[in-house]
Amino acid sequence: MREVLVMADVLEYLVVGAGPAGLQLGQQLGAAGRDYLVLESGDVPAAFFTRYPRHRTLISVNKKHTGWTDRELNLRMDWNSLLDDGPDPVLFTDYSDELFPPAEAFLQYTADYAAKHEVRIRYNTRVIRVSRDGDIFVLTDADGATFRSRRLIMATGVTKPYVPDVPGMDLIDQYADFDPDPAQFDDQRVLILGKGNSAFETADSLNAHAAVLHVAGPRPVKLAWRTHFVGHVRAYNAGVLDMYQLKLQHAILDGEVREITKDADGYHVKFAFFRADEVIKELRYDRVIGCTGFRFDASLFDEDCRPEMVINGRFPAQTSSWESVNVPGLYFAGTITQVRDFKKATSAFIHGYRYGVKALSKVLDEHHHDTEWPSTDVPAKTSGLVDAVIARINRTSALYQQFGFLGDVLTVDAGQARYYEEMPVDRFEESSLRQRENAFVITLDYGPDHDKVDPFDFTVKRASQDVANDSGEGHYLHPIVKHYRNGELAATHHVTENLENEWNRDVHIGALTAFFEQQL
Repeated sequence: MREVLVMADVLEYLVVGAGPAGLQLGQQLGAAGRDYLVLESGDVPAAFFTRYPRHRTLISVNKKHTGWTDRELNLRMDWNSLLDDGPDPVLFTDYSDELFPPAEAFLQYTADYAAKHEVRIRYNTRVIRVSRDGDIFVLTDADGATFRSRRLIMATGVTKPYVPDVPGMDLIDQYADFDPDPAQFDDQRVLILGKGNSAFETADSLNAHAAVLHVAGPRPVKLAWRTHFVGHVRAYNAGVLDMYQLKLQHAILDGEVREITKDADGYHVKFAFFRADEVIKELRYDRVIGCTGFRFDASLFDEDCRPEMVINGRFPAQTSSWESVNVPGLYFAGTITQVRDFKKATSAFIHGYRYGVKALSKVLDEHHHDTEWPSTDVPAKTSGLVDAVIARINRTSALYQQFGFLGDVLTVDAGQARYYEEMPVDRFEESSLRQRENAFVITLDYGPDHDKVDPFDFTVKRASQDVANDSGEGHYLHPIVKHYRNGELAATHHVTENLENEWNRDVHIGALTAFFEQQL
C-alpha cells in the first residue's frame, strides 16, 4: 500500500482519467501554464484500451494515404490522433498501416503522446470519492490519498455497463467480462442483446461458430452509412446482417426481452416481438450476452456535488460549455460529452471529442482566466469575408468531424470583421456574439432528413432535385452559413455540395459572394 498522500496545495485543475481526452486536456493545460494534475486508475495512459474493444480491433478509421501533405486536411481521415500543434506532432498514422488498427497500437501511441508532452499524470490512483469543502473539490483515492482543486474535469469515459431493468439480466454474460474465444460457442444457440457496434462486433466474431445466432433489441438497426452517425452499426461489423438476409440461420429480432431464466437446459428468454403485435414467445439459448452499452459512474460523488444525470441515468447533464448543470466548477471531457449531440455528431468518439477538448480549453480560459475566445481580424469588405470562409471550409477538420455541432463565427459591425473558430453552436446561441449587428455562423452539416434517404438509391436523389422550387439544401455534407442580425436569424445559405468536399469553384464562390452582398 502506497503512503497516504494529503495535498496541502489547492490545484487549479484536477482531471480524472488519462484516456485520450484527459491526455489532450493535460497537454493543453500544461501549454497554457495552468496548475493541474491528471489522476489515472490504471498504470498506463488510455488503460480502457487494454480491454476494449473485446475483439481487439478498432473501428476508428486510420486512413494514412490521402494524397495530401496538409496536416489539418489529413485529420479528416485520421480518426485516432490527438491534437498536437507542435512542429513534430505525434500522429497515430505512424503507428499502424491498418485501416482498422489493433488496439495495442493505440496504447503505444498514447504512451508516446503522454511522454512527449510530459503530461502530469499520477497513475494507480483510483478515485473512490468526490466531495466539496466550500468551493473546493476534494478527491479521495482507494489508498486514502486526497487531492484538492478549484475545478474538476471528469474525463473517465463511461466505465460501468448499462444494464436494462429486466428480470434475469444478472444471470447472463456481459460484454465487459465475457470470454470472447469463439471456439467455445461452436454449435450453440446464442442470443446477443443490443443493436450497437459492441453487439455486432460480438456477433461477427461468432458468425462461423454459433449454430443459431440472434441479435435482439427494442430499436431498429441503424446503419452508419445511412445515418452518418458513426456510433450506429458500421459496415465492418455488419456480417450478421448478410447472414440474416441470405437465410443462413442467424437473425435479427425486433422487440423486448421481458424475462430471462436459467436451468439445466440453458437460458429461457421471454421475448415480445414488435412485428407481431408484441406476441410473447419463450426462446431457448445456450448462451446470452448483454451488449447494451455503458454509463457514467456518478456513485463516487457525495450527494451535495453529484451531477444531475440524464438519458436513463447514463450521462451527466451538461451546459453548452460542458459544465455540470447543477454543480458549478465541475466539467466533463471526452466520450461523456456525447450528451450534447447524442447520436447525431461525433462527441462520443476520439475524432469528435478531440475538438471538444480543444474548445473546452478556450471555455476555461474565458470563465476563469479572463481570456476571450481567440479571434482574428478579416477585411470587412465582401471579398474578404468570402475568402475567409472559403479558406476555412476547404481545410478545417474540426467542422468536418463535428458537423453541425461546432461552427466558426464571423461578426461584421461598425466596419470591422472578426473571425472566431470552432465554437459550439449551442454556446454561440447563448452568447453576446449572437446579438451583434451581423453574426454569421459557418458549419458543415448534412441536409434535413438526410438519414431518411438511401444514399445509394440515386433515383430518390434525382427525384428530389427535380422538384420545383427546390430549396438547394444538399443531402450530403456541405457548408451552411447562417446570418443572425441583432440576435434574429435573418437568412441561411447552403453552399452546393461537392463530391470531393472542395468548395472553391465559381459556383460556390459566386453564390456565397451574392449572399454576403445581399445580407450586408
